[in-house]
Amino acid sequence: MTQPYDVIVIGAGPGGYVAAIRAAQLGLKTAIVEKQWLGGVCLNVGCIPSKALLKNAEIAHTLREGGKEFGFSFDNLQLDYGAAVKRSRRVSNRLVKGVGFLMRKNKIDVHMGTGYVAARDTVRVTDAEGQVTELKTKNIIVATGARSFVPPGWPVDGEKVLTYYHAILQEKLPKSVIVIGSGAIGVEFSTIWSAYGVDVTIVEMLPRIVPLEDEEVSKELAKAFKKRGIKVLAGHKVEAITPTEAGVQVKVSAEKGETVLEAEQALVAIGFRPNSSGLGLEEIGVQIDERGFIVIDERMATNVPGIWAIGDVTGKLMLAHVGSAMGIIAAEHIAGAETITLDYEMMPRATYCQPQIASFGLTEAQARERGYQVKVGRFPFQANGKALGLGEATGWVKIVMDEKYGEILGAHMIGPEVTELLPELTLAQMMELTPTEIARNVHAHPTLSEVLMEAAHAAEGQAIHI
Repeated sequence: MTQPYDVIVIGAGPGGYVAAIRAAQLGLKTAIVEKQWLGGVCLNVGCIPSKALLKNAEIAHTLREGGKEFGFSFDNLQLDYGAAVKRSRRVSNRLVKGVGFLMRKNKIDVHMGTGYVAARDTVRVTDAEGQVTELKTKNIIVATGARSFVPPGWPVDGEKVLTYYHAILQEKLPKSVIVIGSGAIGVEFSTIWSAYGVDVTIVEMLPRIVPLEDEEVSKELAKAFKKRGIKVLAGHKVEAITPTEAGVQVKVSAEKGETVLEAEQALVAIGFRPNSSGLGLEEIGVQIDERGFIVIDERMATNVPGIWAIGDVTGKLMLAHVGSAMGIIAAEHIAGAETITLDYEMMPRATYCQPQIASFGLTEAQARERGYQVKVGRFPFQANGKALGLGEATGWVKIVMDEKYGEILGAHMIGPEVTELLPELTLAQMMELTPTEIARNVHAHPTLSEVLMEAAHAAEGQAIHI
């Protein structure tokens, strides 16, 4: 038996591999167990390749629709979607190799196979050939992520009915597609496909698309999607999905009755379920809630000493960057190092549809429901010189603040590159700055970030350019 590890991480996604690196940095003997991919879903079939596809889609949309504004035209424009997918795979593979390098650099042992927690100090790893290796450790961090939720009876086959996994790897473009669900995956794939001329219909059960965002963001995105030719059916519930010879039929119901939609493909993007079963956790007494999420405290510790959990499998906030932050904190607690406590409500949220969405904290409605004296500062990209120069003046920035103390309660943005603008506001909130400090921070001109400054001025009742 080899010397026991201090930490074994099960799952090598953005939470797991970051946790392993931080543990190794703190002098802990560390191993990571991964059954499929270093980098997990995010680097391989999620966040990273989808952003590469979105860049291709942005160019495709400009070439197809932007000729009048930018002064170019084509007699026979050819768009090769297969080339876009191949480029996304190259981007993904490069980063996955980078994770392998980081494991070697930090002297982290990598065990490829399926991990099983046989005891509080034991992880069994079964590789692809069925060979079992037993590893001893003082601590186990579970970072096994989540998988697509597909209701019983929905015939996902990877050809006519897809999940994100099939959609991100297929090199052919459907002529038409029904996107079921309007969260990040649904609206991002709608953006990609529509940019190439695919007939896209979004079906959302709740009354508005991107339903977790501020209501005004939902309205602005719906308006932008309509302009792009994307059909949105909010307040519609999917009753049945039936494959046909030509593609798929989706029966939906609303207040006015039932409708049958037809398309070549359907994408199921209605949520995720945690990968918590089959790991041996319940057998050793780890608390798992009724939805399957592992219960943790603010340290990322479970109720069983030495067993920790991070990322999507905990259900705290299913975002890669939140999983990474959780991984660092778990490793620091294990090592006894100084660390922080996460405020999940104030974590940044980013959606890369076109126009982009970025937000954190309370919506305006939530702030009022909690009894705050709410004051809002907003500024449109239509009045921003850089946005006009880019030809992307849709959207705005909205800062929600408490009028009594000037505390930033949240921010909600839709427009060009707002996902890159968000950190200034989340940093300000974390450091307890007010919109006054943001407004007084001189922003370079012309930049998109000036919209943050202008919105902060507006929150203080001193708007300059509007």
